[in-house]
Parts: sequence; C-alpha cells; structure tokens
Amino acid sequence: MRIRALVLAASGAVALSALAVPAAQAAPAGPAVTFSNVKVNSGKNIVVGSTTQVTVTATYTVTKPSTLDPASLGTAPVLYRGATVGLESDDLIGGDDAGTCTTSSSTVLQCTAKIQFRPASSDEDLDLVNSEAGSWKLGAVAANESGGLTWQGDLGTTKLQRKATLTTDASPEPVKKGRTLTVTGKLARANWDTNTYAGYATQPVKLQFKKQGATAYTTLKTITTSSTGTLKTTVTASADGYFRYVFAGTTTTAPVSSAADFVDVQ
Repeated sequence: MRIRALVLAASGAVALSALAVPAAQAAPAGPAVTFSNVKVNSGKNIVVGSTTQVTVTATYTVTKPSTLDPASLGTAPVLYRGATVGLESDDLIGGDDAGTCTTSSSTVLQCTAKIQFRPASSDEDLDLVNSEAGSWKLGAVAANESGGLTWQGDLGTTKLQRKATLTTDASPEPVKKGRTLTVTGKLARANWDTNTYAGYATQPVKLQFKKQGATAYTTLKTITTSSTGTLKTTVTASADGYFRYVFAGTTTTAPVSSAADFVDVQ
C-alpha cells in the first residue's frame, strides 16, 4: 500500500499523520458530514513531468449538522484506487494539509485544498512511480477533535498522467517544390521511476501540415514510433508551410503537439 501522508487539522486540535488506520486500532466515530461537488484540478487531468512537483487545487462542498462547529472539523479530498475502498485502499494520495472552508450556511461549507504530486522527493514514500499513472477515484475524509474519521468515496474520477514531449524536424530546408522532405522527431514521456524522459515506443503519431496563410492543420499520415520513440517519414514538398507531429495521448500519458517546423519551398 502506498499512502501519501496527510494531516487533518481542525483549529490545531486534530492532527492525524496518516489516513490508514489498522483495524485493531479503529478510530472512534467520525463527524456526521457528507461531501459533494468534488473537483480536482478544475476537472482536468493531472500531468506530471519527470522531476518537478505539481500542486493542484481541489474544491468540494461539506454538508454538516447545524450544531457542528466548523472549527472542530478537518476535511480533505483524496485520490484512491485498488482492490479495497476507503482509507484501506491499495493506493491513496492526499495533500500535505487539510482543506480550508468558508461557511455558506449553517449546514454548508465551501472548501478548497491543495494536493501535491512529487515525481522526485527526499522521502521515497512520497515519490510517484510509473505504475501510479492512470485513472483514480475521488473521495474525501473528515476528522473531529476526538480523532474520529468519516470517509466517503465514489465522488468522481480523475487521471494522473505522465507528461510527454514531442519534436519535429523537416529537412532539407529550403527545398525545391516536388522534392522529397524527410520529417523526423521523437516522442518521449516522463519516467517517474528514474526521473528522466524516455522514448515512448510503438505509439501512433499524426504528421500534420499547415500551408502558410492557412488557419488549420491537415493530417497527412499516421506513423508509429520506433522502439526508442523516434519518428521518421517522407513527404513531397508542395508549398511553404508548417509541419508538426501530434500525439493523442493514452490513459497514462498526456497528449502533446510538437512545435511547428517551417519549410520554405522554392
């Protein structure tokens, strides 16, 4: 089980250093709250490179009894997955701190929280690993001053993806009209196990062209990356314009478009 440490603090009164609670040391009953409207990273996929920490914002609503003092309550959103659910999930990711809430009514709190994703950390338990890329479920947890925990799952989904890079180089430049252009490139993605970028093999990538003065690209062909992530194909030079490679992405890897390479056709 990979657990991201998370501290829930309610006015400094509640401090829980981890979310996993062994059955033999079950926590007391948690606060009578429910969660809704959980959104992480504004609903967008979370894309993380090879070394730089990414921090995203989560927003959520807490509904509570009117008699429950918000100051006695700590809440936070989490990502989870695995064969089990809740705080005993095989994988669990939470932020470093509890959420911050404002009172919308006597029974409703509107909250925000930060969740950190670290591909390289001084604490290996916080490091992302390649197997963690993909789909995650969203949940939330609340704690009270007595140390009781309330868990709610199935509050949505998100994708945690490895960042991709892509290059394009068309040559020769300039080129005579009707001659052959060779377009090379490379698709790579973040490797969280080694904190480097490595070629992404056997992936379909589109070669696109935009004639100078045009507003949109046209797909010329789709080719597959080599075992090292490289790309190479040929086209006939027809007019001045821009070439680029485009990768649609996968469940584990974010989409990416290369910078455009302009070719002067004479």
